[in-house]
Amino acid sequence: MFSTAAVIMFLRSPRSKLSVWAALCVLVLCWLYNYPVYRLPSDKEIVNEVLRQGQVWKRNETGIHLFRKLLKECCDPRKMFAVTKENSPLGKVLWYDGELYHSHTVNNDTYPLFVQETPLQVPLKRCAVVGNGGVLKRSGCGSAIDQADFVMRCNLPPLSKDYTEDVGTRTHLVTANPSIIEKRFQNLLWSRKAFVDSMKAYGLSYIYMPAFSMKPGTEPSLRAYHALADSGSGQKVLFANPDFLKSVGRFWKGRGVHAKRLSTGLFLVSLALGLCEDVALHGFWPFSMDLDERPISHHYYDNVLPFSGFHAMPEEFLQLWHLHKSGILRMYIGRCPEQ
Repeated sequence: MFSTAAVIMFLRSPRSKLSVWAALCVLVLCWLYNYPVYRLPSDKEIVNEVLRQGQVWKRNETGIHLFRKLLKECCDPRKMFAVTKENSPLGKVLWYDGELYHSHTVNNDTYPLFVQETPLQVPLKRCAVVGNGGVLKRSGCGSAIDQADFVMRCNLPPLSKDYTEDVGTRTHLVTANPSIIEKRFQNLLWSRKAFVDSMKAYGLSYIYMPAFSMKPGTEPSLRAYHALADSGSGQKVLFANPDFLKSVGRFWKGRGVHAKRLSTGLFLVSLALGLCEDVALHGFWPFSMDLDERPISHHYYDNVLPFSGFHAMPEEFLQLWHLHKSGILRMYIGRCPEQ
């Protein structure tokens, strides 16, 4: 047996230090071999990659058919994107997709709030999915967006006259995260007028809410439903089906998107690819510079950054850019061509 003093002397010797460093290097190399580090490209590398592709885009009917088939097999967007009386009858347990061990059992209070069946007449023809990226500023894409047959928007974005030229005016479906109801409208606990008035910007659109994703979001979502129903706005609230959100999350995770949660934009793109014959994306550009390497804001209406580590926006963009290059959807970055 070695004495404690002998071990200390060995570790202090130059030869032992060299041996320790060599062992550490071997361990690191083994780790990297088994778990390689994936480096996301920088903003400038992404810009150069996009510019190298040029402006030519060709629709790939075979690719569209195959991708839609994959989405149907994993997630069945047409039947499952919203909670309905058909897919969520009384007594069904809805497991929250954003929280473990929490669920809601459909009861006499919530069941009447669900639509009977998926209300959209599918397949939809030309769909525009509009993100909120700062790249939309000075894009002139408003006319192209408004010419789509069905327009989807994310998280109650502003549509005032200041933005019309770039983002258009028409909306057929808009998402409303419960966090927005909490922060912007004080959870609708004191007054509902400001919320109801703000929703007029989206016309007679569907309001798509993840009421059963996280437990704290259920009550604000239900209050939003009742506020719009009581006002006679004509807008229909659709609750996102947590089973659909969970399956879509698994679908993209299997393709390299690793995040605590997918962005609302990628959920909507997945929905559009399952429902629409032709999908165009606007405002999906999560980088700090545009194609001319000029700095741009995070959103077209502000520069508020998302919580770090919650979404994996660059990874999502790379997946969408691959679909664009494959001819499965068309992504508009920068200025839209004259109509």
